[in-house]
Amino acid sequence: MNRYQQLVVENRELKLYLPPSYQDDSKRFYPVAYVQDHGDLFMDCLNYVEHLFSTGQLDEVILVGISPVNRNDEYTPWPADSLLDGNPPFGGQGRAYVDEVADVIKVHIDGQYRTLPEPGHTAIIGGSFGGLISMFAGYWRPESFGRIGMLSASLWYEGVMDFIRQQGSLPASLRVFMSVGRQEGVYKKNAQKNMFPNNLEAHRFWGENGMSKQRLQLKVDPDGTHDAIFMARRFPDALQWLFMKEAQGEELKAKQAQGEGPSAHPNDSLFHIPGTVTWSMQSDLTGREYRIFIAEPMGPPPEGGYPVLYSLDANATFGSLAEAIRIQSRTPRGIPAALIVGIGFDSDSPIVSNERFYNFTEYADTDELPVRPNGFQWPETGGVEAFHAFIEDQLKPAVERQYPVNLAKQALFGHSLGGYFTLHTLFTRPQAFQRYIAACPSVWWKNYMLYKQWEEGKARILQTGQRKELHIYVGAQEKPSMVQDARELYAFLKGQEDVLETAFTEIEGEGHVSVLPALISPLLRFVNA
Repeated sequence: MNRYQQLVVENRELKLYLPPSYQDDSKRFYPVAYVQDHGDLFMDCLNYVEHLFSTGQLDEVILVGISPVNRNDEYTPWPADSLLDGNPPFGGQGRAYVDEVADVIKVHIDGQYRTLPEPGHTAIIGGSFGGLISMFAGYWRPESFGRIGMLSASLWYEGVMDFIRQQGSLPASLRVFMSVGRQEGVYKKNAQKNMFPNNLEAHRFWGENGMSKQRLQLKVDPDGTHDAIFMARRFPDALQWLFMKEAQGEELKAKQAQGEGPSAHPNDSLFHIPGTVTWSMQSDLTGREYRIFIAEPMGPPPEGGYPVLYSLDANATFGSLAEAIRIQSRTPRGIPAALIVGIGFDSDSPIVSNERFYNFTEYADTDELPVRPNGFQWPETGGVEAFHAFIEDQLKPAVERQYPVNLAKQALFGHSLGGYFTLHTLFTRPQAFQRYIAACPSVWWKNYMLYKQWEEGKARILQTGQRKELHIYVGAQEKPSMVQDARELYAFLKGQEDVLETAFTEIEGEGHVSVLPALISPLLRFVNA
């Protein structure tokens, strides 16, 4: 049996791949994925796909690559002007092409090969314009294609977002995988500049109009550009998501927070502290991935619910916090139980620098910042508002659906840049938490912007009708400027006792990082006070 075949079906060239177990005398039937642009997406990563087959991470799939005659005509849903002078306009023959794939190519493949012809076993996948026309196949022919793969789909195309809004949700029977790079379109001046935001908007729109997290997934590559290398990287992910076994789907649902918001993180089993769970969540505004670590309290909740600590930089701090609360809250003489929610990033590094600089800071020009010690440029900054929105609008509601939380006992803890974010939250959104812990805070950020925010911050705290509590920690062996900044901030805020109760602890013998283990026990007592 030749597992790689070149076919011609009614003048359309096809590239057919049969999986390793496909034999003439077998009775096994297979799902099928129809792939745009000659099947280049699977040919560029076929060894890895076969690795997934052999290790049981992906059920075997027949792959059919379809060669376009004129992709600018066949992959576009309606005519549109060219983006570049001198180029021909887009032909808009997409409906005829999709019908050909459904009524001619699919019929031929189902008739000649052992396929599972139902839409739930049939995917159509493409990248760029190929992803765009795959989406339209979901709208136009859901009785043929029940699995849709949109890799860097060209949702910038004229009129597409209006079409999506007018049509409403995709058919409920579909399962849809989307991927896009955050850098796609950033250097464009034409409609292609909307590549990334339009993908985010479509994902958000479909989710708000009935598509569950179990049927719709978006993956964002932080450094991804509109290149084949990123699309090929996501093709195996698309196959795994689209052809997930039903048993796997049920297990995934069971791990989710009542089926809402977060999904279980795939690396849960790599490291586990008893009584902890890990979620993967994505910002609706930016598409950035967050790894959420939760230490579930031992014992029943007290009246009013559990106190809760939201801790930043969870990749570095969550393990210590989880073990500390697990041991120290043991009855009969332990401290009261509390819920620990660690907010981390989709990385195995303890310190994820680029994500920290973006999420924890206001935008700053280079002339508003000192020269970095290593001489490098500062990473991207300015994502603080979107990060606040993620915590308030997505994370907190998901936590509160899953656990009984005492909304009057919520604390936020951050270290270094996370300490800056904690203070920024206190000054700009004091209603979000009642207690704030800022360890070694980067008070220096943007020419000491925090001091300029205080007067409005004080007014906001007054409006809450509740005096807030702040504890500042610093290691005595840190850089002298960091220690001095923390001391001066405490002296400044100490005089604001009508709205803010401020405490300060300088821990002898500890530096910028080693201060963390030393403050965990008093931090937990503060959360529970």
